[in-house]
Amino acid sequence: MATKAIAIVAGVGPGTGAAVARKFGAAYPVVLLARNPENYEELVQEINKNGGKAIGISTDVSSEESVKAAFTKINQEYGNAPVAAAIFNASGRFVRKPLLEMSVEDFGAGWHVSVKGAFIFSQATLPGLLKHAEDSDAKHPPTLIFTGATASVKANAQMSGFASAKYGMRALSQSIAREFAPKGVHVAHAIIDGVIDIPRTKEWLKDQPAEAKIGADDIAESYWNLHLQSKRCFTNEIDIRPMLEKW
Repeated sequence: MATKAIAIVAGVGPGTGAAVARKFGAAYPVVLLARNPENYEELVQEINKNGGKAIGISTDVSSEESVKAAFTKINQEYGNAPVAAAIFNASGRFVRKPLLEMSVEDFGAGWHVSVKGAFIFSQATLPGLLKHAEDSDAKHPPTLIFTGATASVKANAQMSGFASAKYGMRALSQSIAREFAPKGVHVAHAIIDGVIDIPRTKEWLKDQPAEAKIGADDIAESYWNLHLQSKRCFTNEIDIRPMLEKW
């Protein structure tokens, strides 16, 4: 039965999720969760080929049943191993609409993943994080990180649903941090304030220099640095933006 601590990344795609998976996969066996297997299949092969250990599981993080099934598979693969790091990078459907044109379904689209999903993921990972916190030989404190957005702290016009969900996830993160920091779990929320440089945004800001976008690998590096912090220095929230971002 495996006992080595693992890392779990929810919301793996060709951007931040992949970069975070590579970074943490260089240090820990890593589990990649995404609804669409196409988002993790090649990445799993890449990490394993480079000497790491990775598995991918098709998971709907907004579904308690789906997450429970995923963790059953994780325990089968890694033997109820402690969790060194858990990163929630999933985000709900983005809807930009005037308030009077928005349906109730539109309004709740982001909530199901960004709040409900983050809650389900936290409940699933915290037992493993607490288990790691009890290991006196652990090199770094267990870390739970949530990926937020500009909308986590600033709600612009026509963004009521998305911003409400991101605000909610930030509140969830703060509550979990206050409850579990005394137990040795480092909980952090990252405000990603700017356009991330990924294939989907290739044509965005194309007349601007590279410093107008956030590098996905740089986000991963920031997350790793959070993980390296000692119990005497827990950063519970960080702002991440490129140097040319107006804020």
